[in-house]
Amino acid sequence: MAPVVDESIGDKIPVKPWSRPAKTSENLEWAELPKIDLSLFDNPGGKQELARQLYDAVTRVGFWSVVNTGIDDERVLRQFSIGNAFFKQPLEEKRRFPCNFAEGEYFGYRENSRWIGDTGIKENIEMLNIPKAIPAYGDVGRHRLVQENWDEIALFHRELFDKVARKLFVLISIILELPENYLVDAHAYDEESDDHLRYMIYNVRTQEEWDKAQAYSKGGHTDFGSLTLLFSQHIAGLQIRTPDGEWKYVSPVDGGITCNAADTLTFLTNGFIKSTIHRVVTPPKDQIHIPRLGLLYFNRPGARTPMKTVPSPLLDRLGLIPPEDKDPNKPVVSGTEYVRARVRDVHHKTVLDRREGTSFEFRGLKVQNHYA
Repeated sequence: MAPVVDESIGDKIPVKPWSRPAKTSENLEWAELPKIDLSLFDNPGGKQELARQLYDAVTRVGFWSVVNTGIDDERVLRQFSIGNAFFKQPLEEKRRFPCNFAEGEYFGYRENSRWIGDTGIKENIEMLNIPKAIPAYGDVGRHRLVQENWDEIALFHRELFDKVARKLFVLISIILELPENYLVDAHAYDEESDDHLRYMIYNVRTQEEWDKAQAYSKGGHTDFGSLTLLFSQHIAGLQIRTPDGEWKYVSPVDGGITCNAADTLTFLTNGFIKSTIHRVVTPPKDQIHIPRLGLLYFNRPGARTPMKTVPSPLLDRLGLIPPEDKDPNKPVVSGTEYVRARVRDVHHKTVLDRREGTSFEFRGLKVQNHYA
């Protein structure tokens, strides 16, 4: 873990209000994604109807959006504002609590320091990952800006799980014909897991720099954990590879959140739930001069969650539960062990190499690499 909490005193760092930039006027090819209205969740029969709507998204497309989450957009913009203020801090301050990639830990600051192959271009991504506000992570270092706004950040962090992620895990459990809380318990907020709230920024590049970086690799990636929640910020660039193999843009969702399933849900369902390949490409010409600020939440499986096929009656009927996964005595890697091994493999390096056509394997778990 990182050092103990920073208790700096003095004047608070100002957090200036941030607002979303104008949407692009370019005519882009947008992916059609299902929209799940979470206001229906507690209605009679609501969960069952939403599970029916979500089925195609999680098994074929891998991406969808949710609306009417109960999280006010003013609070979302406030979190964007805190993130924006953080990235404007001096590099010395941002470097105080770096991600410990040698141990596969993703909490803290990730600097845009790695070279993209032999292009002479560095990554343009910075991020700050904030763990769950639970006692297990009480000694993880907090930057001054985070400490000054901790109560607000911690509440937002918790409510994202309770109001969005928890409900999605219930819906997916219903799809799998499992007890409703099965996947909620596997990702319990109050137990150890590498869930994190992420502030992220794609710093401005010239067209030439974008061209060099994307000439090196135009591939995409899948996410490491179980669910990813992405708040709208209006700079186009996120694309998904559709079931037809085409790359299409993901449109901002006014008042909503874009969601995608990730690798560990694929492992837990032996491929039934789809972890979709996605990427970020050069912004449109009318947005290329604007930093792409991001606000995301990543769900990771718990430290006690075994990475084997869940005992789903649906998966059993489909022949997707291997005999070895029915053996309670077989040693199994935990979700946290897998995620940290993957983080270490991808991020503990100074140069990003081409990886298309290769795969990552860890104690029997295998995932295809699609990215540099």
